Formats: sequence, C-alpha cells, structure tokens
Amino acid sequence: MRILVIGQGGREHALVWKLKQSPQVEAVFCAPGNAGTGLDAINIDIAATDIPQLLKFAQKEKIDLTVVGPEAPLVAGIVDEFIKAGLRVFGPTKKAAELEGSKRFAKELMRKAAVPTADFRIFTNAAEAISYIDEREVERVVVKADGLASGKGVVVCSTREEARQAIKRILLEKEFGAAGERIVIEDRLEGQEASLLAFVDGHTIIPLEAAQDHKAAHDGDTGPNTGGMGAYSPTPVITPDLIDTVVEKVLIPTVHEMRKDGRNFRGCLYAGLMLTNQGPKVLEFNVRLGDPETQAVLMRLKSDLATVLYAAADGKLADIEPLEWDPRPAVCVVMAAEGYPGNYAKGQVMRGLAEAAAVADAKVFHAGTKLQDGQVVTDGGRVLGVTALGDTLAQAKLHAYQAVKCIRWDGAWCRKDISDKAQQYEAQE
Repeated sequence: MRILVIGQGGREHALVWKLKQSPQVEAVFCAPGNAGTGLDAINIDIAATDIPQLLKFAQKEKIDLTVVGPEAPLVAGIVDEFIKAGLRVFGPTKKAAELEGSKRFAKELMRKAAVPTADFRIFTNAAEAISYIDEREVERVVVKADGLASGKGVVVCSTREEARQAIKRILLEKEFGAAGERIVIEDRLEGQEASLLAFVDGHTIIPLEAAQDHKAAHDGDTGPNTGGMGAYSPTPVITPDLIDTVVEKVLIPTVHEMRKDGRNFRGCLYAGLMLTNQGPKVLEFNVRLGDPETQAVLMRLKSDLATVLYAAADGKLADIEPLEWDPRPAVCVVMAAEGYPGNYAKGQVMRGLAEAAAVADAKVFHAGTKLQDGQVVTDGGRVLGVTALGDTLAQAKLHAYQAVKCIRWDGAWCRKDISDKAQQYEAQE
C-alpha cells in the first residue's frame, strides 16, 4: 500500500509514524510535511491546500490511500476531487466538512438532531450582539467566530465587558477575517472538558480511546485559548459508560442527521465535550483527528492504522477486528515558540532532539519545524508534541517531561501541568 498524508503538523507526524508501522504499507509520503515527517516518511513540497497538485501527485505515484490531516483542505473540498478522480481518501466531503467549517451550521444541526449543547444565538451585526449581551441576566458567555480560525476563534468570557470586546474584535476589527463575518454567542458551560474521536464510514462508528486536551496557554488553565498545549489518554473523566452515552446521544444522532441532510459522513468525527452536571454537552465538532489528542491516542493504538483507515474510506468498518489498545497511558506535552498564541519568531535552531528521542517510551512528534541548512529550526507556534507512555499516568508524565528537558531553543516554553487534571479528578472521587 502506498499512502499520502496531507498536512504538516504534529497530528500528521503521528499519522505518518503510525501508518509506517503497518506491514501492508510500502511507502508513506507527506505533503508538505515537516522536519519530523521527513525522518519517518518522504516529504513532498506541495501545500496542503493545493488540491490540483496533490491530486496530480496521487495519480502519478499510484497512491492507494490519501489521509487528509488538517481542516482547511477538507472544508475546501479535497475529498470530493479525489473521489471524482477515482482515488481512495479518508476524510469527509466538502458538504460534510461544514460541520467544522461553520459553527452556525454545527449548532443548527445539533438543534435539529437533539444533540445536547449550549443554548446559542447567531449575529452578523455588532450592535445587535452587544445589545443581546447587555440584556442577558447571566454574564458568562462564549463568543465564537463562525468559520475556521486555527483554533483561536473562540473567546471564553466571564464578564459583559469581555464579551463586548470579543464581539468588537471579531465583527468590527475583523481579527479573523472572513471567518468572523458571523458570530455564535452561546451560554458558557461549566465542568471538565474532554475529547472523544471516532472513525466513521457513513454507517459504522468506532470510538477511539478518550483523551483530554489542554486548550488554555498556561498552567491551571489560565491565559488565552490555543490550538492545544498538551493531551493525555485515557482520561478518568470519560468512563466506558460515558463513551457509550456519547456515542448514543451525540455521535449516532449527528451522523444520522448528516446523512438525512445529504452529507454522508466518512472520516474522523471529533466531539469536543463539556462534562456538565446535566451530562455531556458538545462544545464543538471537528471533522478530523485532533491535535494534540492524536499524538497521545495513536501512541496507544496497537491495531494496524492503515487497515482501519482503508476500511473506513471504503465504507467497510463493520468488517474489521475490534481496535486493540496499549493499556499504558500516554501524555503529550506541546513545546511552543515564544509569543505563541500571539506573534512569534521562526527560525530558532533546536538542540537536544536526539537526546529526547533516547528517553524511554518517548517519541518527539514535530509540528512547527523545518530543515534549514541541515539544522532543525522552529517554523510555527506549536513546535513539538513530546509524547510518552508509562505504566501509570504519573510515569508517562515523567517520561514526557524528561524528554522535554532535553530540548532547547531560544524562547521555548510549555505548560508544566499536562495530565494533572486526571490526578485531581481521581482525588475528588
């Protein structure tokens, strides 16, 4: 099997690394890839959004399966073009990808499908949105840009003034460009956040092991929202019974409603959840594997990923064996560039990667990196996802941070408390 992975982040490096382990796989290509994917696969210098060139490459190289990592090419319709050309591809069509591409669409679909989520209102006019905020009894809200904003278009507000500022930033100052032409204002949910990812082939839904992401930039869940500063799997917050509940009340109704709407869903469906006192509620849907959850989850997957994704692309998930998991927990710590999630410098030379790779049960997944004059340099805000297994969660965390300590570049930083939520949760039980 010849496989093309599209994208250049930590998720794509984890996919490349896992797919390469399959005895079915002869070659793995990554477009455009990063310095890490270049070690585990063959990088191809084609942008993830350059659909015509990607299609041409897949045809020329006789690619058996294309796996689309990031959301932008999915929302742009890459899957439709590959299917039209008779190529096998893992990911949702353009119409199905609207579940992530438009928060308005996702919220309205959840309302139709009776999927539990926060109450919401939609606005295009800043004055009307501010008026709504001023009239509300409850001050705490979440303001979201409707379109894709690289994980940064969500502002969690504790006061009316914070909400007003968020509305102005998105609708008036156009901080997120076209993605912010419309906003969703929703009630702020309280509880523990968790993620459940599932492979879907239009009919069959196979949930993966649960993970918990850490969205806030700094320790103790403080600071601005990011694309994710770390994750761990499994999480005690999501029990097997809760997974069953989420499949029954969230995933099945969503996939069914999508099919009714002519948007048959194939690919990875990701439910970002808030575990409230009233049960799990959906914060957001993504239509691809999460980052950094993928790094932690794939570290634990023992099944042949290539076989699973091939079956999903063919609508044959019902035919595969149940997924096998390493019982050991995994922790992924994101190392970021100075200034992230705001403005950050690129091109910082990285040291200690070989030493980190030598740490027991650890794998350094590259995200924002590239090779320059034979050296690995930073090329993004979230630079690495340092991931490790351990016999216990505490040991997995220890291994991950041991590897983190080996790596240096000017301005490197990370959260120090990834996975501590699990211990806090278990202490409360």
